[in-house]
Amino acid sequence: MIERHSHHAQRIADYMNAVPFFVDPQDVYTTDKLYAGLDLAQPETFSQCYDQQVYSHFLAQGKVTDNPLESLARNLHDFCIMQSTKRLLAQYDKCKVVAVMGGNAMRRDDVAYEKIARISKSLTEKGSLMVSGGGSGAMEATGFGAWMAGRNEEEFLEALSRLKAVPTQEDADYLQASFSIIRDYPQTTYRNLSIPTWLYGHEWTSPFATHIAKLFENSVREDTLLTIAYGGIIYAPGRAGTIQEVFQEAVQNHYLTFGFASPMVFLDTEFWTKTTPFYPLLVDLMDKGIYKNLLLSLTDEPEEAVETITLFQETWQDRH
Repeated sequence: MIERHSHHAQRIADYMNAVPFFVDPQDVYTTDKLYAGLDLAQPETFSQCYDQQVYSHFLAQGKVTDNPLESLARNLHDFCIMQSTKRLLAQYDKCKVVAVMGGNAMRRDDVAYEKIARISKSLTEKGSLMVSGGGSGAMEATGFGAWMAGRNEEEFLEALSRLKAVPTQEDADYLQASFSIIRDYPQTTYRNLSIPTWLYGHEWTSPFATHIAKLFENSVREDTLLTIAYGGIIYAPGRAGTIQEVFQEAVQNHYLTFGFASPMVFLDTEFWTKTTPFYPLLVDLMDKGIYKNLLLSLTDEPEEAVETITLFQETWQDRH
């Protein structure tokens, strides 16, 4: 019996040592860690960086794996990342954690991208920890805005113009533009958190997050994003994933899962009332009593979104 257990233990240890990722990371990732191995002067090295090596392994083993050792390695990794995330969040009042949800296909030259960046910048400067899914589009805009916190308007617009010049992930120098901003506008004061996943590894992880809790399990990632955003969620235009997150959050608020409801701020009146009319649907369901406790607001203005979140935070702090 002892010999069999010893044999199994050795097999597990050998497998853990062979996978191309840290099975027991001691902290969340940084951009430097995820992109270790990338030489921006040699774009072909992108496939050799840590993030892409892990993604290649993830695909080779299967997004859903039948290998118990691979499953164990992934679960141990995600557990350690979540423990580190909890330690980071413990440094903030609950109401100061604010998330942005929105589409990954949003272009950098889309007016919504700038609006999200301005919201994120302003709330970060007011003491919030901004959280996103860590990919492109609205998620990147969140990280970019938080990264530019503390910078003046001229600097913000200069950096934004660089991103607009390469608006999509398919454009050459897409990543280089991000890294050039990080180099020229280093961030040492303000922090922001992203929670990406290798399930969507085709979306490059945005370099603008100071703390990156990248996970294998997307279900854990989705639930975490919605759960930790006690300070509210801002919904930018998006598609299936964003709409799913609207109703997941509505359920948490309806049942007061964590003792109170958080603001649900919908950015872009045309999108949320006409293109995908889920805002009037939620209002109607509230009127019928099917949903309760939802704190809904609709706006086109970044300043109004910031004001809604800030007022909630001030009220929450007064009560607690």
